[in-house]
Amino acid sequence: MIQNFSKQLLITGNLNRPDIDFNATTGELIMSGRSILENTARFYDPLVEWLGHYCNEPAQTTKLHLKMEYFNTSTSKFLLTIVERLAELYHEGNEVEIVWYFSDEDMQELGIDYSHMIDIPFSFVEYIY
Repeated sequence: MIQNFSKQLLITGNLNRPDIDFNATTGELIMSGRSILENTARFYDPLVEWLGHYCNEPAQTTKLHLKMEYFNTSTSKFLLTIVERLAELYHEGNEVEIVWYFSDEDMQELGIDYSHMIDIPFSFVEYIY
């Protein structure tokens, strides 16, 4: 549980977990790398909690940059939770955008699937890892 909400959440990634740079001041939320965690909830629950605090007083513009090279099924559930929460923020009248970076057709299609599930602006950027 986050006792004192920090304006920035930084987590250094490795081969199994993504880099996280969530900045409440700028509204830039960046997730990049790979997510193939054994205990996905242990990693993502604090991110979802941080996002809940952020959504109480969001920046003027919120932009989630998803530069995920690869993620497993359990991670996809948490990413969907994050994107759904940002969609709620968007429907409350806030400016929100998801920037989905992809390096191959599979990741591009996955991003398109997310964009069809969630009514929120998505943009797609081809990215070489």
